[in-house]
Amino acid sequence: MNKSLLLVPVGLSVCGTTLQAKNKKSAETCDKPLNIIYIMTDDHSFQTISCYDGRYNQTPNLDRLAREGVRFDNSFVTNSISGPSRAVMITGKHSHKNGFLKNEGGVPFDGTQQTFPKLLQQRGYQTALIGKWHLISNPTGFDHWEILQGQGYYYNPDFITPEGTHREHGYVTNLITDKGIDYLEHRDRSKPFCLLLHHKAVHRIWMSDTCNLTQFEDRTFPVPETFWDDYAGRPAAADQEMSIDKDMDLAYDLKMIDSTIETRLKGGIMYGELGRMTPEQRAQWDSAYQPLIDRFIASGLSGKELAEWKFQRYMRDYLKSVKSLDDNIGRLMDYLEREGLLENTLVVYASDQGFYMGEHGWFDKRFMYEESLRTPLLMRLPDCWKHAERGREIGQMVQNIDYAPTFLDLAGVTVPEDIQGVSLVPLLRGEQPKEWRDAIYYHYFEFPGEHRVRRHYGVRTDRYKLIHFYGDDIDMWELYDLKTDPSELHNRYDDPKLAKVQAKMHEKLVQLREQYDDRTE
Repeated sequence: MNKSLLLVPVGLSVCGTTLQAKNKKSAETCDKPLNIIYIMTDDHSFQTISCYDGRYNQTPNLDRLAREGVRFDNSFVTNSISGPSRAVMITGKHSHKNGFLKNEGGVPFDGTQQTFPKLLQQRGYQTALIGKWHLISNPTGFDHWEILQGQGYYYNPDFITPEGTHREHGYVTNLITDKGIDYLEHRDRSKPFCLLLHHKAVHRIWMSDTCNLTQFEDRTFPVPETFWDDYAGRPAAADQEMSIDKDMDLAYDLKMIDSTIETRLKGGIMYGELGRMTPEQRAQWDSAYQPLIDRFIASGLSGKELAEWKFQRYMRDYLKSVKSLDDNIGRLMDYLEREGLLENTLVVYASDQGFYMGEHGWFDKRFMYEESLRTPLLMRLPDCWKHAERGREIGQMVQNIDYAPTFLDLAGVTVPEDIQGVSLVPLLRGEQPKEWRDAIYYHYFEFPGEHRVRRHYGVRTDRYKLIHFYGDDIDMWELYDLKTDPSELHNRYDDPKLAKVQAKMHEKLVQLREQYDDRTE
């Protein structure tokens, strides 16, 4: 590690320590192959990125990517769960085609198959993966890789490399950023590069850098209008186990660690994250959380008041983790600017899926409902990019199957015919393709599994959504008019007023299942 590049010790607190941009080096031109940095986070909701929604927090460094590039407003996933989403991203194919359907009870990702990093290597790119992989296998197609073990830990995480597994001291978001900068500093400068920088944040259980532990404690967040949803007409939604009220664990999720509080998941944080902390880290943690624990015990909350208190704690912890993430995005961007790399580098930011911030009373993801189906997608255009103005909002429907063909297209690689996504380059250029997709297809497979979300597939157009929950003891259709019911509270399936719409949505679903060759059910 070239520590002269950083203003803090490796992996330690970075709050308020972004690098100051210096004069740029000589700008490269877009006549050369573009470099690609693809930053992906875990479970980052678009609701908590201020260029999408400023109600909850400010994310100035993420907002910079949108301001200096484009923001996709209708970006969706094909399967809202971490491992499968990553397999979709790297192959450009739906889950049933790449073979990685689910996290729990699934099979390892088949690393022998075609992926976009392998195709970039053939084109002369150097490729690297740093951070979260989560595909039950070692990466292939990368000249350099260093990945978290499993889900990874926020504090003092273990990293796996081709040489073996080792533990590093520090906060995981800082460490991954450090490693990304170090890779860029020591890369082969004669070749273009593609760096996948994949963070653990902001995955459950939402732990921040120690210098952000007291952030947001003076804030009270508006409870979503759908927080007390009764799930009428939606049996699959009623049957889930991802309720903030009933399923969010006081000790594990909300850090109320006390001898008087016993919960099912308490050991997970006691012997997991907290057990890995150094005495210094634990002292900082206790200094921030012990007063909160004391106040909670004294409050004696129950019922509705307890549920809404849990929501507030969840929001504060989640946003602390987002703050640490945004700080590190700023640190990376300052390095890229200092080194002149913004001239010829596309910087992409996305999450592996969306996330519920109390909507319908939930945390987590998995459902085809909007908050987990929709994911943030920002692309900071290279300075040499002259095709279109910056700061644009792109409204066309895109999916994570589109990332692979986009990167290949930008690298001048012919996109293989078996890739199911389409290149986003025309949209980046400001074009308005007449034949752009008018619907997206989704399929979730993991049941039984954590949070008890039933298997389902469906289709979404610009206005309507049709979902089929299937398997075991359920065979249920749901239809929503997103214009009149954006919160998806009213299942209109078999409503005579929408009979024609329902028929057309079934036709579109059949068409997409045939187009993507999905015969699973």
